[in-house]
Amino acid sequence: MSRYFIGPEERSHHTIFPGVEIFTAAGDRLMLSLVVFEPHAVVEEHSHPHEQAGMVLEGRAHFFVGDEDRILGPGDMYRIPGGVPHRVVALEEPVKALDVFHPVREDYL
Repeated sequence: MSRYFIGPEERSHHTIFPGVEIFTAAGDRLMLSLVVFEPHAVVEEHSHPHEQAGMVLEGRAHFFVGDEDRILGPGDMYRIPGGVPHRVVALEEPVKALDVFHPVREDYL
């Protein structure tokens, strides 16, 4: 196990909703998460105290954050303050997004 590099076997893996998987790695104060959506998969509305920011890497998804919504594609970024309700719906193709959380989400370790 490397102190600085995280191989696939060292990442945590969770299915958080049907068709939505995450792969995570954490430091002391932040967490990186690769989110993989099957077409039409949904992250149901939820909120958490953690600050979250991210970028869509592949595919397109409809993001609902607070009282705003937008369809995002590759290269589009988003930020979600702690406590703000949010939901994501993948469109017709698989989606990959990269999320960063602060502080670390213990439930994803």
